Amino acid sequence: MIALVLERRGELSLREIDLPLALGPDDVKIAVHTVGVCGSDVHYYTHGAIGSFVVREPMVLGHEAAGTVTAVGDNVTSLTIGDRVCMEPGIPNMSSRASKLGIYNVDPDVRFWATPPVHGVLTPEVVHPAAFTYKLPDTVSFAEGAMVEPFAVGMQAATRAKIAPGDIAVVIGCGPIGIMTAIAALAGGCSKVLISDLSAPKLAIAGQYPGIIPVDITRTSLADVVAAETDGWGADVLFEASGSPRAYQGIFDLMRPGGTLVLVGLPVEPVAFDIPASIFKEARIETVFRYANNFDRAVNLIASGKVDLKPLITDTYDFKDSIAAFDRAAKGLAEDVKIQIRMPA
Repeated sequence: MIALVLERRGELSLREIDLPLALGPDDVKIAVHTVGVCGSDVHYYTHGAIGSFVVREPMVLGHEAAGTVTAVGDNVTSLTIGDRVCMEPGIPNMSSRASKLGIYNVDPDVRFWATPPVHGVLTPEVVHPAAFTYKLPDTVSFAEGAMVEPFAVGMQAATRAKIAPGDIAVVIGCGPIGIMTAIAALAGGCSKVLISDLSAPKLAIAGQYPGIIPVDITRTSLADVVAAETDGWGADVLFEASGSPRAYQGIFDLMRPGGTLVLVGLPVEPVAFDIPASIFKEARIETVFRYANNFDRAVNLIASGKVDLKPLITDTYDFKDSIAAFDRAAKGLAEDVKIQIRMPA
């Protein structure tokens, strides 16, 4: 099949590649319709590695996907041919101790699309376990279906935060994951969410959502805004979604006593962490790695109309223009949130 292949750092090609398509009894075959361009895909393209995951041989990119079921395995009863679906890209070992604990996202044996050496799905057809394939309601488009994967990260963050109804939250970082975390926090019960960044265009996009208050930290002190919005008490929940080490400077000054810090962004360098400040407030600290057990809930929220992710889709490229889509994503344009690629019919 033709696929978008990362040959090596900085080199993409659209070419034929031999990919496994054997349909097991618990699998479905899917004609891919829409694939989102994720920051991790771009990072592999521009840097050739993320931490210990290094691109050592050609790899197909893409893991945010939706499509149509074209065949089902003998044991599959939850899906039928013609169903429109989105796919959870991580396949864990269901016999592992992590999976038995319900935290299959941190299973050391998980196979995750477009994470070396596992191929992704920027190709016309894939085979995937039915257990990690979710039917899309008629009201949810393929484009929205391909947004479920990044939104699931925000859902995981909101779930880890243990939000109480009426909480006030702060999200540091207004990238795609930061915005989706803010949306998920509102859906999870927050009364309002402050979101901070340096990018005025991205803050303007986030500010379209009722309940989200954008804070341009080039113009305003985030600490001053938090104090004003909480009568000096501090935020109930902080989500660090920028991955910037600078975000941790004074971060506990933003939090109320006994508040929660959820670490979502992944720094690429060591962070100076103020342990005494966290102890003095008896802060609860949670971490997020991908997601577990929330793909179906993400689909339900989108289908209900309570969550609208369409404003976050900046542009859509045809599959034949995939390399151009990645080159644009690699520029990190201030006005871009999510670029998607549509496969040929």
